Amino acid sequence: MRIDKAIESVMMMDDPTWARHASPWSFWTRVPLLALFALAVWSRVWIGWWSLVPIGLVLVWTLVNPRAFSPPATLDNWASQVVLGERCWLARKTKPIPAHHAKAAMILSLLSGLSIIPLAYGLWVLDAWAVFAGAMLASVFKLWFGDRMAWLWADMADRPETERSGAQQT
Repeated sequence: MRIDKAIESVMMMDDPTWARHASPWSFWTRVPLLALFALAVWSRVWIGWWSLVPIGLVLVWTLVNPRAFSPPATLDNWASQVVLGERCWLARKTKPIPAHHAKAAMILSLLSGLSIIPLAYGLWVLDAWAVFAGAMLASVFKLWFGDRMAWLWADMADRPETERSGAQQT
């Protein structure tokens, strides 16, 4: 199973949840989650095992967030288009996407994933610079990925439905 599909499954994302997740409020309140998670893990230095409370709160918010807001009144904003593009990305096996988007998205996903290495190392050995560098790099690559998803959505929305579904035009 692809990791992105596994995450979608764990998050229990269905059509109504995706519609709510397309809210800019949902998108923008997820952006700081990695930094908040790092801070929650780091809090073990100050509050010991009680750090499990903020860690748990961040994890619960991660699961609740896509359901916490109403669907947006309009989808013509960047944050909503990121979410719509992400749905196209996740459905790429059944509804092919342009190759240039697939390649760029894979590279950005890889770079974002690799950025977790210095973050995890920094949290393990309590190196604030490694945590900062890893969190910032992962966030930058994730936002860049998001921008690519908005671009993908724009390209997919411009294509005829028959082409978007992978059917051949005659």
